[in-house]
Amino acid sequence: MASASRWEPWQRPLLAPPLDFSFRGADSVQELLAAEAARGGSGAGGRPLAAATAALRLNNNGLRGLAGLAAALEQLLAAPERLRWLDLSFNALPAIDPVLTRYHDLRRLDLHANGIRSLAEVDKLAALPRLRRLTLHGNPVEEQRGYRSYVLAALPQLRSFDFSGVTEGDRATAAAWQRMNAKRKGAGKGARGAGGGPPCPSE
Repeated sequence: MASASRWEPWQRPLLAPPLDFSFRGADSVQELLAAEAARGGSGAGGRPLAAATAALRLNNNGLRGLAGLAAALEQLLAAPERLRWLDLSFNALPAIDPVLTRYHDLRRLDLHANGIRSLAEVDKLAALPRLRRLTLHGNPVEEQRGYRSYVLAALPQLRSFDFSGVTEGDRATAAAWQRMNAKRKGAGKGARGAGGGPPCPSE
């Protein structure tokens, strides 16, 4: 009879190194998967061997979207639902794909050096309650006023943002920024109702 203490492949996933698909020059997830199969990294039936890891590196490619990511993770990882670290830095992603919100165990997400422009994209990540480390620097969104405060207000669970620890001072600043911005939006709506102009822009 099998021992009750036998480990399943996903129960100690962080003991394995990240599955590394960085610097492949790929424009899509499907291209990365096809290249891996061509390199011989597959098992029976041509399916990639499932790795007992919770970390995946897709950085330094030319990814413009994440179509096919969920299907790829099903093939690549022994327990894709337990993904904890995903590195998507140095790609060409214009937005935060909603597919990322499926992985509720995600603790670290690297998105620096992409093409994300809108702060509203960050709101999608509120669906990841265990997210603790996030990077977004090197995206056009970094140039927007209130960038750090917006992110920390939207994602209060973060402990590190852009490789910098989140301090109590950061949290207080983000909370104050959020209150001030809410008042400005409220004032703008009131002015519109009275025939005034549009609401003040967010900082």
